[in-house]
Amino acid sequence: MKIALMDSGIGLLAATAAVRRLRPDADLVLSLDPAGMPWGPRTPEDLTARAVAVAEAAAALGPDALIVGCNTATVHALTTLRDRLEPDLPVIGTVPAIKPAAAGGGPVAIWATPATTGSPYQQGLIRDFADGVPVTEVPCWGLAEAVEHADQAAIDEAVTAAAGLTPDDVTTVVLGCTHYELVADRIRAAVQRPDRPPLVLHGSAGAVAAQALRRIGARPEPETAATGTVTVLLNGQEGPLPAPALAYAEARLLEAVTPAR
Repeated sequence: MKIALMDSGIGLLAATAAVRRLRPDADLVLSLDPAGMPWGPRTPEDLTARAVAVAEAAAALGPDALIVGCNTATVHALTTLRDRLEPDLPVIGTVPAIKPAAAGGGPVAIWATPATTGSPYQQGLIRDFADGVPVTEVPCWGLAEAVEHADQAAIDEAVTAAAGLTPDDVTTVVLGCTHYELVADRIRAAVQRPDRPPLVLHGSAGAVAAQALRRIGARPEPETAATGTVTVLLNGQEGPLPAPALAYAEARLLEAVTPAR
């Protein structure tokens, strides 16, 4: 089994680690776009073109499924990617976990990039899945970029700023950017109020990994021997994981299973 994941940068690590935990025997292909990152500020047309190039580089290695490990790329490029690659290669997008978060009744805060916050896409998800639930959209200025570079001071600054925009009565936070899942503990610590019940965080990585397995008719087998390999593509060329990635447990998990090459 071979599962590919794509993103502009290391935001795909959360879904990658989730796949690794469900199927330690799966070979993984991580396709990144260091020459074009970040994708967020790009026009939808430019972003889609770059996403197609990254996806096709991964597809050339013959994976069984491709995970778009990026919320922004899912918004703008998923339809194009599916038109190009399916049905031969199932393509799984990443959608903010607004539906399960709203099921708890709220109040809910959605932490997302400034470009996604207030977007018709996110507004549609709120309308479809959180009707009647108090929802606050929180723009997280600079957080994805800080996480990408493992800039600890910048991460703290961005998390603190976003926490300041989050209402005190929020019970649930949706991590609406895959990068944020890499610093979930820091987000929890910043938002949790001493006099409130434990904060609930909702990311997308676990659901995306499980959906990828379903799409190819595979089952989770977490007890399988960890024999899967990791191949990293940087603008289509094999290379190492970006050095900042190793600041995160998700990347170190991959290194512990098999050296990324």
